[in-house]
Amino acid sequence: MHPVIAKSFGGLSTQYYIRQFLFGSAFPVFALLMMSRGNHPVNIAVIALFLFNSLLYPYSRFVYESVVGYIVGQNTFFVNAFVMLFTKAITMLLCWCFAIFIAPIGLAYLYIRNSKVNS
Repeated sequence: MHPVIAKSFGGLSTQYYIRQFLFGSAFPVFALLMMSRGNHPVNIAVIALFLFNSLLYPYSRFVYESVVGYIVGQNTFFVNAFVMLFTKAITMLLCWCFAIFIAPIGLAYLYIRNSKVNS
């Protein structure tokens, strides 16, 4: 495997990637289900975009969690469970929708981090 690919795409643990991929896959499955129930044709471009966003979603989520972790730190917030789950669902949807734009930041960070560790 090429070193750039190994240092960036291989930068997340397999467990983390699979977990985030499965959560992120709920959005295209739901969208495709709704499209098939309605009168909307599903073309190859839509499927390609859904697949691309789903594959990049774990890296997008990594960026989001890193930024939030930096801002919030070790603080704990006590909120209503409904509010927390709603907020989490919205942030997951946003990370999935914009994965094509957010994930390159995470991939660049993982490449830089893994380059420093290995040198």
